[in-house]
Amino acid sequence: MKNKLTLLFIALVAGTGLLKAQSNEACLTTGSIFSEHAKVKNYDAAYEPFMKLRNDCPKWSFALYQYGERVLKDKIDKSSGAEKTAFAKDLIKMYGEKYANYPDKTKKGENIADMAQVMYDNGIGTKMEQFEKFQEAWEADKATFTNAKSLYVYFTLAVELQETGELDLQEIFTLYDDVQAKITEEQNASAKNIEPILEKEDAGTKLSSKELRSKKIAESNLENYSKVAGAIDGKLGKLADCDNLIPLYQKDFESKKNDIDWVKRAAGRMSGKECTDDPLFVKLVEQLDKLEPSAKTALYLGQLAEKNGESSKAMDYYEESANRETNPDDKAKVYYRIAEKMRTRGSYGQARSYYNKAVEAKPSMGIVYLKIAQMYASSANNCGESVFDKRAVYWLAADYASRAGRIDPSLSSAASQTAASYRAKAPDKTMIFNAGNQGQTIRIGCWIGSSVTVPNL
Repeated sequence: MKNKLTLLFIALVAGTGLLKAQSNEACLTTGSIFSEHAKVKNYDAAYEPFMKLRNDCPKWSFALYQYGERVLKDKIDKSSGAEKTAFAKDLIKMYGEKYANYPDKTKKGENIADMAQVMYDNGIGTKMEQFEKFQEAWEADKATFTNAKSLYVYFTLAVELQETGELDLQEIFTLYDDVQAKITEEQNASAKNIEPILEKEDAGTKLSSKELRSKKIAESNLENYSKVAGAIDGKLGKLADCDNLIPLYQKDFESKKNDIDWVKRAAGRMSGKECTDDPLFVKLVEQLDKLEPSAKTALYLGQLAEKNGESSKAMDYYEESANRETNPDDKAKVYYRIAEKMRTRGSYGQARSYYNKAVEAKPSMGIVYLKIAQMYASSANNCGESVFDKRAVYWLAADYASRAGRIDPSLSSAASQTAASYRAKAPDKTMIFNAGNQGQTIRIGCWIGSSVTVPNL
């Protein structure tokens, strides 16, 4: 009897192993058919093996979900009505399956945001349900919620819900700050990635295929985030005007004046919108200085001093604010403010120093390069011994103007036009030929203290 039981157990194990082997072989066969069709974008042919793999072999490969996303999106694009909605809902379901089967390879925030985007694009659920799905992505993993379009839709839904009374105005302001901070973070990352590549390119060094790909990705990201940041500003529109901010904060001041986060946001919003003439701004600054003296209070005190005509005192406060500020974006804004004050006074050397500090804190702040270019151009007649050297300054100005557009695509049109106008004022081919200095380096004196290479004919 014992021997019979042993033989039965061995047979069962062998049978299970055989079934498993057959199952694995079937998965490999189906997977091969699926991937071959998907790779050549024959999504109609890939659909049947894709569905079989989802049901029978959900852990066949992560490629199941990568290609599967394309297959279902193709189905959505080619269908309409109830069928289109059904495919959209299945795509959302597949995103859930992807995370369930490959949690380590799936970016949680990005994955949930993709679900929310499909809901929005295909009219699935109410606006509040769509917003809450984006909110879920934001709260689950903000670090991977990076899609520019989804960030824009997330904020757009919030504004629309505020208009219908489902969200209050303060929630919109808070979300605006958070989303714009995220966009700035992503812009800075792309600007840092592209900076060494641009320097290499400007030096005339040929870029590798990997560098060209990295440059293309960074430029695309910078352009997309720049557009979205501007569009979000437009969506906020009049909601953030002084006429709305002042009564909102006046109403809540007494009840929230000891809430440090509320006071910071209120003072910051009024400062950013230049609502500094209202007595409420003074109250907010005084309260913030009482609760937590910081870089922000120094900035606001500087603004108040400037309003009172105390320019020197204001600059001292701005310096203090910049030195104490730990948020790179805010530090850049303070340095930029100081630089602008110096530029309008004609202190170009000091202005450039502060502009450089601003772009060091926020690498995506392309406007800095445009401002430096403008100062170089306006100093051309004063920074060179010969006519040729004076006009050579425009090459340097053009280079800086061009960089502004590459770092911040929202400036590309203005930067391109400015650079072209500067190059038109630089020495032409005849002047270069007569001077016989093509390819040579010219040292530019005075406050500029830089050099420029004469183009080869």
